[in-house]
Order: sequence, then C-alpha cells, then structure tokens
Amino acid sequence: MTTARLKGIFSPVLTPFNPDYTPDPVRLQRHCRWLLEQDVGLAIFGTNSEANSLSVAEKRRLLGALLEAGLPAARMMPGTGACALPDAIELTRAAVEAGCGGVLMLPPFYYKGVSEEGLYRAFASVIDAVADERLRIYLYHIPPVSQVPITRGLIARLLKAYPRAIAGMKDSSGDWNNTKAMLEEFAPQGFDVFAGSENFLLRNLRGGGAGCITATGNVNPGAIVQLYKTWQGSEADAQQANLDAVRAVFAQFPMIPAMKAAIAWKSGRDAWRTVRPPLVELDAQQQQALQAALDQAGFAMPNAASLA
Repeated sequence: MTTARLKGIFSPVLTPFNPDYTPDPVRLQRHCRWLLEQDVGLAIFGTNSEANSLSVAEKRRLLGALLEAGLPAARMMPGTGACALPDAIELTRAAVEAGCGGVLMLPPFYYKGVSEEGLYRAFASVIDAVADERLRIYLYHIPPVSQVPITRGLIARLLKAYPRAIAGMKDSSGDWNNTKAMLEEFAPQGFDVFAGSENFLLRNLRGGGAGCITATGNVNPGAIVQLYKTWQGSEADAQQANLDAVRAVFAQFPMIPAMKAAIAWKSGRDAWRTVRPPLVELDAQQQQALQAALDQAGFAMPNAASLA
C-alpha cells in the first residue's frame, strides 16, 4: 500500500454481472476507468458493489483483473470486512500485497449486540495477522444495514493501539451529528472522516473531513467531484442542492438496481441491469419513472457509451 492518505471522492463500484450471475471483469474494468477519468477513487467491494453477494475467490479474481488491466492500486480502497475472520484477513492481506491505497472494513456483522471488546478483538486480529506497516484501514460504520455500530469508544481504543493502521472511517449512519462528533474528536489526530453520501459532502468538508464515499458516485461522478474541488467557492451551496436533487431521485427506488438501470439506459447496454439475487432489477414501470425523474433533474452521464 502507499503511505499517502486517501482523500476526495470514492465510489463503491457497481459490479456488472452476466445473465448467469457471474461477474463481468471486462465491464468492471471499463467502469473503473470511466470513474478514474473523472477523478473518482475505487471503493471496490463496497455495499453497492453487492460485495456480500460475492465470494472471497470472486473478489480476488476481480481485483486481479483490475490490476492486470493497469488500473492504479493506489486509487483503490477495497472492502475487506467479513463475518469470518479468516476471510477478512485473506482479503486484507491481498489488498496490501496489491499496493492498494487502503481498505474499507466492515465489522463482523452477523451477530448483533456484540461487545466493544469483541469488535476490538476482530479488528485487532486482522491487523496483527496481516502484520504489514503499509496497512491503512478505514472503518466502515453503516448501522442501518449492519446493525453493528462502530462507536467512538472503539475508535479511540483502536487508534491508541494501532495509530498507523487505523487511518479513518466512512460514516454511513445517515446522521450528521454522528459525523460531526467523529470529526471533532478524531480529525485532529489525523483520522480521516469520509461522509457516506454526497448529501453530507459540503458539511463534511467544512468540518475538516476528507471527502465522501458515495453510491451515486457511480452515476453522477462529475458533479460530486466538482463540489469537492470548489467547496470553498460562492456556488458551493447551490452545487450541493443540485447533488441532493439527483440523489433524491435514486433514493425513490432500490438504490443498486436503480443505478444499474441508469447505466443501462445511458450506455445502451441492457446487461447492466442485472443484479445478483436476492436483489432484483427494476421493472418496466420503475425504469420509466426513474428515467422521467432523472430527465427532470437534468441528469447526464458524459461518455456513458464507453461503459457498454
């Protein structure tokens, strides 16, 4: 891994599937290149990548395909958290050896109501097993999905024990007050806080945050990056309002199928609609409603034909 801290806009890259539900590495490479061209980093194997519907072997093959295609590992933040400790260790070690800029790590999330001590042991076990000074972990706090929160007490304990390995977090709580508290307590220690949605991007940057890791970076990257680059300008609040409007359209539908439907529409490649069960694609009525709402919001995907 690089020693540079990751900043800016990252997206949990959508995983394209074939009709038989196998991942399509070629379309994934195209999508990653398209994102990089717009200065969006690659949080592959995130929630919106359908990562927990992928096996460890599939993730390793896809990471290998991206590296073989010449995509820069330093711009990657693979999701390596897993319920099974050996899986988390294997994926994290593979990311380190590939030279990735960091890893985004969920807590083990199957068992609920676990103690802070148990979560500390889980993260510590990964760090100790990988045993590589290049490791940079971004903790992934997404209690609406995982139901296992990453508390400030846990962060403080991990930072004390592993100040080099614990680099930051993604806060997908949807609660700005939580993000603000993380910034106030830990940012002065060099702990980088990424908002989990562009809805909070401007507030996060004004509070000293590092950027955001956002689902709709997959489909609206240019406008999100523009706000990141110009957030101190006079148009920042208006830019934020425009981002919120586009995000609100996607939020009316199941997010992953909606983003894939948008790419299928703009690229002309219907295969992009495929999601792996238990998710299902948007039906015809939903697709029509999505397209109409996006048109009304002035949504565009420049050069989307390259994703076909």
